[in-house]
Amino acid sequence: MHEVVIAGGGPTGLMLAAELALAGVDTVIVERRTDGALDGSRAGGLLSRTLEVLDMRGVAERFVREGTTHPVQGFATMMLPIADFPTRHNHILGLWQGHIERILGQWVRELGVPVLAGREVRGFAQDHDGVDVALSDGTALRAAYLVGCDGGRSTVRRAAGIAFEGVDATTSWLIAEARIDEPPLGVRWDEAGMHAIGPADGGANRIVLTERGLPSGTPDIGVLREALAGVYGSDLGVREATWISRFTDMTRQAAEYRRGRVLLAGDAAHVHPPHGGQGLNTGVQDAVNLGWKLAQVVRGTSPEALLDTYHAERHPVGARVLHNTMAQVALSRGGDRHRALRELMGELLAMDEPRRRIAGMLSGLDIRYEPGEGHPVLGRRIPDLDLRTHAGPVRMFTLLHEARPVLLNLVDEPGVDPLGPWADRVRRVDARCDAAWELPVIGEVPAPPAVLIRPDGHVAWAGGLDDPGLPDALETWFGPGAPQP
Repeated sequence: MHEVVIAGGGPTGLMLAAELALAGVDTVIVERRTDGALDGSRAGGLLSRTLEVLDMRGVAERFVREGTTHPVQGFATMMLPIADFPTRHNHILGLWQGHIERILGQWVRELGVPVLAGREVRGFAQDHDGVDVALSDGTALRAAYLVGCDGGRSTVRRAAGIAFEGVDATTSWLIAEARIDEPPLGVRWDEAGMHAIGPADGGANRIVLTERGLPSGTPDIGVLREALAGVYGSDLGVREATWISRFTDMTRQAAEYRRGRVLLAGDAAHVHPPHGGQGLNTGVQDAVNLGWKLAQVVRGTSPEALLDTYHAERHPVGARVLHNTMAQVALSRGGDRHRALRELMGELLAMDEPRRRIAGMLSGLDIRYEPGEGHPVLGRRIPDLDLRTHAGPVRMFTLLHEARPVLLNLVDEPGVDPLGPWADRVRRVDARCDAAWELPVIGEVPAPPAVLIRPDGHVAWAGGLDDPGLPDALETWFGPGAPQP
């Protein structure tokens, strides 16, 4: 009997496993691949908010060491500068998905999470007490909860009967990794749309070609050569193709992120075109929103109703990603009309406010969960403040390495102890902060006397320590307080 079974060991499943392990939850990953190797480069980077999330867990530097920073955020074919964003990670980190999974996998192994490789979840049956999970090797697992992180064709989502609503594909792209001796690097346009050739790992080239229509079947080297010839006039002598695939602009989202003891995250919950590099990043952020909530429910400190906030908070975020990727596909089409639209949007996004708004959305830095009226920081990510404590200087994100909630007190009220029944699960930190509080998109905001910070780095409450709303926020997010003697 495990407390949580995770179907899928990609970035979302690995991040969720790490979050649960930090909370002491007995978790197992079921992963189809036997060696963990990923075919092709697939996703190519980590966005600002994802880097912040990894920083909050103390592992961001593992990724930064292997990647390349770019102080921009992509929107369709446009690059929006973000070097002026108020974050330590005001850039994209260029790093292929295979490397991201390898680094996450190493962290998960350090945390002691077992991975059942070479197996898949084939189905499940849930009851009042748990979920029986059937595996492809004929064995079964019993768990309190099952989380489907098993991709766009999710078996878990289908077995749960959760609708996957959206729009069908209208455009297809051929993507490949192969060798070309003298590749014409960069972007080329024609009536079909945009085509690009760039570098990949190991001296290979990453090739992305907009196809005409919606071809079917599995592409091979012959299809790749024919497509290159249609765009460049020859097949460019392409050879040694190690990966050839297709993706489309199909855009769908699960109607429910939770049904009973079964939850969905990552591509199992939402699929969309890769424009803006948001897919992997949205999945990792799904995992960080879900992990601490699921851990509290498993431990019995919070009621199951807390899991409903996962859908309430992350479904709108996913819907917004689907919406902006559809817009980016429209901007990436060929022809004079779409070129005129791109030029007009380029003029608009050269202005400061539109640039900040769109780049803040794509990077994930502007996400606000709705906790009600109050201080402007409510529901938003806490800035990575430089704090002064009695023990010395500390960064705000360092206080979140253990994935525990924090009550940050910034005023002189050491005699006031509002935690009481929650002192065993919420860490109190008394500190000073001289710097202004600046948030992406909205700018500088007044510093509150104190803030209650969730394990995912979002602010659950802000006010004075004697504010009567603080106990309500503590109970809402971290369960009823422990009985006091």
